[in-house]
Amino acid sequence: MTLQSLLDAKSISWKYYTPPPVKGTIGALWNAFLVISSVYNNKSEWNAHISTPETNILSDISNNALPQMSWVIPDAQNSDHPGYSSTDTGPSWVASIVNAVGQSKYWSSTAIIVVWDDWGGFYDPVAPPALDNQGGPGFRVPMIVISPYVPQNEVSHTVYEFGSIIKFVEDTWSLGRLGTTDGTCTSMADMFNFSQSPRNFTKIPSSFSKSYFLRQKPSGLPVDTE
Repeated sequence: MTLQSLLDAKSISWKYYTPPPVKGTIGALWNAFLVISSVYNNKSEWNAHISTPETNILSDISNNALPQMSWVIPDAQNSDHPGYSSTDTGPSWVASIVNAVGQSKYWSSTAIIVVWDDWGGFYDPVAPPALDNQGGPGFRVPMIVISPYVPQNEVSHTVYEFGSIIKFVEDTWSLGRLGTTDGTCTSMADMFNFSQSPRNFTKIPSSFSKSYFLRQKPSGLPVDTE
């Protein structure tokens, strides 16, 4: 069982926006649902929810077709992975999505959660806490939450896990639990104040515009070369 199955059970619309297959592979390195049989081996499920290229999210926002829940996977050249791009396009890629949402009807009802898979173990002086028998939260990774209902310029000191994001999604739509770390971690819901009026959106300045990414050719690069 995955979050996808919980969303489907409650008829919550979702999409997984992902780059085209990696050159020389079937694309499994970028698309997690290639290992989820209920999606990969179900043509109607795949066609309805797996959207390639990842820039389709920008078109869906413009066309008022954004689903209730979205995963967005960047092309390697925009992923902030070391050595993958001669230009610093990662921040602009994130900004293009945030600006598109912020300037649309979706702003007042959207939470954007930005995470990376690279941890700070090479430089982070804080040892991971041992909280459970499932390995604990591990090394810290960056997370940025963008919403009209979160405090501005505030750093949360709560210990979260990746399961904290899942728990927040589950609770938002009363999906139930997967029964993994979502059942033992702290939800990230405490970062929000839904009793306040939504703040007005302020456009994020960036070096590369939305049109740049819509014209950009897929790199075909793998997730990692090490």
